[in-house]
Amino acid sequence: MTAYVHDSTFFTRRTIVLFAIIGLHVFIAWALATGLARRAMETLAPPIETHMIEEVKQRAEPPPPPPPQLERPPVEVPPPEVAIDIPVETQSTAIQDVTDRPVPRPPPPRPTSRTGVSTGKNFPNTQDYYPPASQRLGEEGTVNVRACVGANGKLTEDPTVAQSSGTARLDEGALKLAKAGSGKYVPATEDGKPVNSCFVFRIKFQLQK
Repeated sequence: MTAYVHDSTFFTRRTIVLFAIIGLHVFIAWALATGLARRAMETLAPPIETHMIEEVKQRAEPPPPPPPQLERPPVEVPPPEVAIDIPVETQSTAIQDVTDRPVPRPPPPRPTSRTGVSTGKNFPNTQDYYPPASQRLGEEGTVNVRACVGANGKLTEDPTVAQSSGTARLDEGALKLAKAGSGKYVPATEDGKPVNSCFVFRIKFQLQK
């Protein structure tokens, strides 16, 4: 048979550790029961104190009063001195400026001598342009024709009827007569020089008896 030999030293060490653990638990339980742990905690960490601080409201102070306005004394301005110059009549023989006097206007130019247009001696005969139909029907009348004549005695434009005779055939015969007279008019003159001008002349158609 095998015999086990117990080490008394090992048994004694384990027993001491076991008793130490049991004693520590017993001490902790006793400390909790008696409040020792609470006093130790209060000693290590003092309780937190809170203080309520009331906010002090600042009152809005009224604005300072405006500075007093000082009245300025009125400034007296002396009236301006008005000097009136009175003209003094003086008699002097010196030469005086008379530019302010009205300048006499020059006399108007003398009217230019002017003559109007007329028909010359070789102007066509009225009977040569008397419409044959009007002669057969016994139509008579007077036509006023307007013609513009240049300095050379020729027409510058076609003549027109200024006043009708009442018959288209007689009006047409008068226009043909006026055109046939181109170059045979006597032009108008100004100061003796021929100029362009327009005039109205009468052409009368009358049956010969």
